[in-house]
Amino acid sequence: MNIKKILGRKYILASRSERRKKLLNQLGLSFVVVDSNADEINSNKISPVKLVKINSENKSRKVAGKYKSEIIIGSDTIVVLGKMVLGKPRNEKEAVRFLSRLSNKKHIVYTGINLIDTKTSKEIFSYEKTEVHFRKLKTDEIKHYVENHKPLDKAGAYGIQDDFGCLFINKIAGDYYNVVGLPLTNLFLSLQKLLSK
Repeated sequence: MNIKKILGRKYILASRSERRKKLLNQLGLSFVVVDSNADEINSNKISPVKLVKINSENKSRKVAGKYKSEIIIGSDTIVVLGKMVLGKPRNEKEAVRFLSRLSNKKHIVYTGINLIDTKTSKEIFSYEKTEVHFRKLKTDEIKHYVENHKPLDKAGAYGIQDDFGCLFINKIAGDYYNVVGLPLTNLFLSLQKLLSK
């Protein structure tokens, strides 16, 4: 696959996420952001992979109909603790509760990516999972983080990058960028697959 073929296309990021915007810029892709306004499903009754698949498909498909030659990128990230799905907290109280549950435990971060080439109508879904281990958090650390870093737009109520949330983590096993919100290698390989069909 010629890398120029990937870099030469125009992309639509169907997401409001500032983190995903930064990551796409890192790859050098030419893109614009279009908010899909799709409702995100959050359920413990659906498998994590199916959940991120439904949400990322909904986001990309809701935007795709407006374009004829762009590639649409829809993505969804969730945090799973045991069998409990932790999406974006609804308020600060829930953010504190999420972080208290994650303290001193291992959880899994799943990100789904759904790509639609509006030129050919080809569509590809892929996902990434990363294991994250939290150290034992003190109550004042959690409260400080929630009050000062406003993690209400982050799955699991924390960010691994750019803020105090990085101090919660002992180790990760897997793709770091997946925890940020967009696994870049997975995305690149999926684009290769989409454009080589």
